[in-house]
Amino acid sequence: MTIAVDPSVTEQSEAEAWFQFQKYVPDATRAALGMGSARIGDAVALSMSNDVTRFWSKSLGFKTAVTADVIREICDFYRSADAPQATFQIAPAFLPEDWKEICQKEDLTPQSLWVKLVCPVQDAVARLDTLQSPASGIRITPVRPEQAREWGRTMYRSYGMPLEHYSEMGPGTVGLPGWHPFAAWLDDELVGTGTVFVQGETAQMFAGGVLPHARQRGAQTALLAARVRLAQELGCRLLIAETGAEGPGEHNPSLHNMFRLGFQVAYERRNWAWVR
Repeated sequence: MTIAVDPSVTEQSEAEAWFQFQKYVPDATRAALGMGSARIGDAVALSMSNDVTRFWSKSLGFKTAVTADVIREICDFYRSADAPQATFQIAPAFLPEDWKEICQKEDLTPQSLWVKLVCPVQDAVARLDTLQSPASGIRITPVRPEQAREWGRTMYRSYGMPLEHYSEMGPGTVGLPGWHPFAAWLDDELVGTGTVFVQGETAQMFAGGVLPHARQRGAQTALLAARVRLAQELGCRLLIAETGAEGPGEHNPSLHNMFRLGFQVAYERRNWAWVR
């Protein structure tokens, strides 16, 4: 059965998680990476002028049809922040009729596709009871404050991103209201990460990753399961997640792990690149 969820709900859930994730970062890290943020219109604009990964400058959270004025204001924000590039992430429902003209005016170009996924909490819980347990050796625990930095380093190692400065993004959310980070352990080694960010009745999946040598052992599914069960305990009704869409001949394990839990694709969302 297809799930109908207002895209403003799914977009705002993700955007607020990203905004807080980058907000609670040490000042020295913010300065080293050139981090900045702004709320423009109904969207969140995040900037990182010294980002070698070209991933962290993005605008998202649009919940109404975008306008040329809003897009121009966000581009001006990136120019003033000295950001070399940025990504606009806009649900297809909020692309206006004149989007082609806006792209031409602001030099926005289409890039990769992401998929927005949703699932009622009760459906995911029911699916969990039918899944096999992860391979022996994997265990999942909540992240304690003293584990926060190791947890952050593991996250960025799983992404293949630099550790210097970047690994300081994330540990600051441990212990914050609404944030519930989990760690996956292979014997005594922290090998995987996953967070659920809770706002009211929505549970946003966030910061999932497993180190290469620990993959294909069920760690990602176990991390998902822990977050689903916590969402149920906290009274959430809806799970929200995002991941890369599959192109021809591609296979995204994260996508299929979520399908196994009952997640459905709400819509595909194009990334639009802005380059200074």
